[in-house]
Amino acid sequence: MQNDKLKSLLETVWTPFGLIAGLAVVTLFVQLMGTGTVQSFWTEILIRIILVTGFYIFIGNSGVFAFGHAAFACVGGYVAAWLSMDAMFKQIMLTGLPGWVQSAHVAPWLSVFAAMAAAAVAALVVGAVIVRLSDIAASIATFAFLLVVNRIYSNWDSVTGGAAPLTNIPSLGGIWASFVFMAGALVIAWLFQQSRFGLMLRASRDDEVAAMATGISVYRMRLVAFVLSGAVMGCGGAVYSFFLGILTADVFYMSLTFLLLVMLVVGGAESLTGVVVGVVAVSCVSEVLRLGEEGVALPNGDMLALPLGMQQILLGIFMVFVLINRADGITRGSELPLPKAFRKPQSIVSGERKTAS
Repeated sequence: MQNDKLKSLLETVWTPFGLIAGLAVVTLFVQLMGTGTVQSFWTEILIRIILVTGFYIFIGNSGVFAFGHAAFACVGGYVAAWLSMDAMFKQIMLTGLPGWVQSAHVAPWLSVFAAMAAAAVAALVVGAVIVRLSDIAASIATFAFLLVVNRIYSNWDSVTGGAAPLTNIPSLGGIWASFVFMAGALVIAWLFQQSRFGLMLRASRDDEVAAMATGISVYRMRLVAFVLSGAVMGCGGAVYSFFLGILTADVFYMSLTFLLLVMLVVGGAESLTGVVVGVVAVSCVSEVLRLGEEGVALPNGDMLALPLGMQQILLGIFMVFVLINRADGITRGSELPLPKAFRKPQSIVSGERKTAS
């Protein structure tokens, strides 16, 4: 009996900790054996997992596609930059910031939590209106929110620097700093998924009318998921800004939104495992295409290169190809399977009926 309880517990927590353990092994290998370029590439994958997890918390559990979540990453990225940048630089270049922000110089890791809080507040304000809308209307409204945020941040010169990039953003740390926040994002997503809020939200995703008939407040469940996903997006935006070292509003705009949605759909929008699989698969394909656009030198000295812009086109074709063969993504909505040795034995019910003698 004790052994069965242990196996049941292992089945419950296997997905997040199995994914984290697998990513930890790869991260360790990359740190020990990889070049600086490979380490940067893998660090960006870890950050993308945070961002796609933010998309997944709302989209995967509610079934409502939201196109504006990159705006919360933008909010988080700028909040983290404002709090951690050199005070002298802010007083000279960002004169529109409040005095206490100009003089603040917060540790990068602490500013990540401030970015999460700011993004969560923004998600609460926006989500209180958006999640009341129907599925299609909500998707369009989130896209409109992304446009508004981008225009404001791109033109508010005294606060964001406008079109000029913010510089002097400190580093969060090495590859393991990004890994820690990535692991935290996966755990948060899994805890929500297993909570009563996540279960009720997925019930409304599968049959909204039946869920409402049982007393589930679809609006409230969607709002909780929207705020939580906004907080995780703020975390991803903050970590990404520290990774880049410079920041503009266009970093968190259309190209990033398209890429993150492709990763979510290709991996499987209804599973946390799909998040990791989609990010790794699409990142690798995208990197190969990027190198193809840069070109390969031929022995005769000529350059063989893909036309510029082919990266997005071929990514779209790759997504269509995957969905034609696997409509629910690579994982088909399934989570990481527990090894057979650790599975709880299933009781076998015989189809034969016993007759009394």
